[in-house]
Amino acid sequence: MSSSQKPAGYDIDLGNECSRNAYAWSKKTFANRAGKPGEAAQDLDGGFANEIRFGNARLGISSDGIGTKIEVAERVGKFDTLGYDLVAMTADDLIVGGFVPTNLSNIIDVNTLDYDVIDEMMRGLHDACNFAGVAITGGEIAELGNRIGGWAGARMNFNWCSTAIGSLHPSLERPLSGAGVQAGQAVVAIQSPSFRSNGFSLARRTLQNLFGDNWHSAPYDGPDATPHGTAGHTWGEVLLAPSLIYSPGVAKVLDKGLPLYAAAHITGGGIADNFKRVLKNGVGAELTNLFEPLPAMQKLTELAGITPADAYLYWNMGNGMLLVTDEAQAEAVAESLRADGYQAQVAGRITAEAGIRLQVGAGELTYA
Repeated sequence: MSSSQKPAGYDIDLGNECSRNAYAWSKKTFANRAGKPGEAAQDLDGGFANEIRFGNARLGISSDGIGTKIEVAERVGKFDTLGYDLVAMTADDLIVGGFVPTNLSNIIDVNTLDYDVIDEMMRGLHDACNFAGVAITGGEIAELGNRIGGWAGARMNFNWCSTAIGSLHPSLERPLSGAGVQAGQAVVAIQSPSFRSNGFSLARRTLQNLFGDNWHSAPYDGPDATPHGTAGHTWGEVLLAPSLIYSPGVAKVLDKGLPLYAAAHITGGGIADNFKRVLKNGVGAELTNLFEPLPAMQKLTELAGITPADAYLYWNMGNGMLLVTDEAQAEAVAESLRADGYQAQVAGRITAEAGIRLQVGAGELTYA
């Protein structure tokens, strides 16, 4: 097991292998719908959404959950931000394929029901879907007793997952798969103001070792106090900061006719693992102007004693999405995103040489 696997208690490479195996079994079912409504695309391997076709309608579908960030909400006792994480994990997986999210179905598995917690969760999901322009058109709540666990002090332990669908943006002839990525194109980064919904196993383990069982109530004394600049917050509140949903901003880029050849949603596995999924023509990337890591991320990196190279695999390190566009249009893409309230900047370029090279404050990091 490599050093990047030990701190978090899980194996990134094994996770990728299991995902590839699961997808291989899934692909064996594609023939069931070949030439029929619901036919699946065969050329989008490596992403977290896929295309299904109904006549001329080309839809995307994606499923995901919030993961162990739920324990942070249980500890803090605040549940109205988790909806943003749930929507971001599926909606942003859709938009990187060029699919504009339209509908979402969700399932909440609980140990025992608490009406007020469910109400707070769904109010947040309502707000997040309004932000993303998505309709909640299905769902279920299942009481599973001791099959569902979590923090012992919580009012309700639960797991929350969703499936979202979207329609291929009308400006695109085919989904964004990375097939059109070429050397010389530019990369635009969109800032992430939070940890999003990934890397929490390592974060929780680090804070548990440092502060004990009640780590969530330990004061956060970083240079920015919190990602939002408000003093007096705790580590639990810092980690609970919601995901920013990128799909509306990226859809606006496409609405304006600006070219996009690929996009990567930076989740578990960081920039290296997620961006390489769309670098399919033997090309690489050189990223010299990424957003700086959030101070809380930087502080956790130091507290966990992990290397910068590993930190950029566990967390987004301040960069939630990467877009590939023409060099001549890169600043226009960034400006479109900024006009919609996102922080965006030209971060680098696509290279003829394979591999991903990051020039960050900690130095140069290289990933094969």
